[in-house]
Order: sequence, then structure tokens, then C-alpha cells
Amino acid sequence: MINKYFTQRTSVRSFSSKNVPEEIIEAIVSAAAKAPTCGNMQLYTIIETRKTDLKEKLAEQHFNQPAAATAPVILTICADFNRFSQWCEISDAAPGYNNFHSFIVALTDAVIMAQQITTIAEMEGLGTCYLGTVNYNAENISKLLELPDLVVPVASLAIGYIEKESEPTERLPLNAILHKEAYRHDSEEEIKALFKEKEDFPANKEFVQINKKPNLAHVFTEIRYPKEMNEAVSSSFLELLKKKGFA
Repeated sequence: MINKYFTQRTSVRSFSSKNVPEEIIEAIVSAAAKAPTCGNMQLYTIIETRKTDLKEKLAEQHFNQPAAATAPVILTICADFNRFSQWCEISDAAPGYNNFHSFIVALTDAVIMAQQITTIAEMEGLGTCYLGTVNYNAENISKLLELPDLVVPVASLAIGYIEKESEPTERLPLNAILHKEAYRHDSEEEIKALFKEKEDFPANKEFVQINKKPNLAHVFTEIRYPKEMNEAVSSSFLELLKKKGFA
């Protein structure tokens, strides 16, 4: 049977002021480092932020969302080819990792690491929340954390002891995400059926009503993730990749 942690987990957005001991974070990251990684290169670096003044500045870059503002610890997980490239150079080997493919490889390592940290932390009794705003202000975060070339922030985790449990959220049904043997091409009616539970979820129905939109899809495309915003974030992030030497 699947551990109930996995079937009942939620992101935490309200943390207590209780300190998370340094040795706990170190133990979690050490264990998470056993996660899969491309060529065993471990192309990631985790920046741990605890100091109040720096954490407040970092929270600002995450729009002061409750999870960022109340968490005692913020971990910024970075795609990092800087350390590996330096090792190659001092070993008289010529690194060739200043390209987009290398960024994708490091990004994959970093995201796997971030999820491994999340899973271990939560199974050890801590709460976590991904701060999805890291891409919006990646350059500011990079400056704040003094990240060098070939190092880019790609995920942020708020971690701490839980002050208040979050309400469960809806998920698409299994057959929406698990396809057998090849991609299943659903009809319009089948797509509608797959999203029915999401559309009927009380909080989502409230979003639709509050924003005075005809349905939930309009909330996503016009309020939460509109095209103009997506293009602006894409442009700024691509510019950061150029500055960091990945493009």
C-alpha cells in the first residue's frame, strides 16, 4: 500500500516560529543528495537562507506570499555548472557546458533534488511549500544570493514546522495523466470530463465567481497565468540565461 503521506500531502503556507535546527536541514539535504543525477555530476547548489534581514529581502522577491514570509528557512535550489566547470579547468580539462543543453541537464538535476528534499522533509514532520515565483524574479534572486556565472535559481522551498494545515486541493483523475503505451488523444468531451472535478472544486468555483469569469479556464488564461505575463517572464529568464553563460 502507498504510504498515506503521499495520498494526503498538501503544501503548507502557514509556518510556526519554531526554529528548525541546522542539523536537521543538513541531514535532509545530505540524504536528498542520494537522488538520481546526470552522470553523477550533481549539478545543483542549495542556498539556505535563515538570517531575518536576508530572508525578508528574499521573501519580497517571492511577492511576500505567506509561505515565504513565515517560513524559518528558505532553500533556493540552483542549476549549477559553475562548480563542475571549475573542477574541469583546474584538472586541465576543457569544459563545454556554457550552452542551453547543459542548463537543461543542470535544471533536471536541481528539480529532482528539490523534490527529494521536499519528500524527506515532509516525512520527517516538517511542512514545505514550493515558491513558484522563483522564475519571475530570478535575476533579482541571483543578485541577492550572489550567484556566479553558470548558476541559475530554478526552485525555492519554504520549510518549517506547521502552524496551520492547508486545505486539500483537487487533482486530475488518474486516467488524465497516465496514458498506456502511447499518448492518448482525447476528444473534446473527454477533455471536459477530465477537468470536471477541477471545475467543480469549491475553491475554484469561488475563483470564477470572484473574478467574474465565465469559467475556470478564463481564470487561468486571463488572471493567473495570462499570455502577456508568460511572455515577459520568458523574456527576462532567457536574458538571465544569456548573462549567466547558458545561452
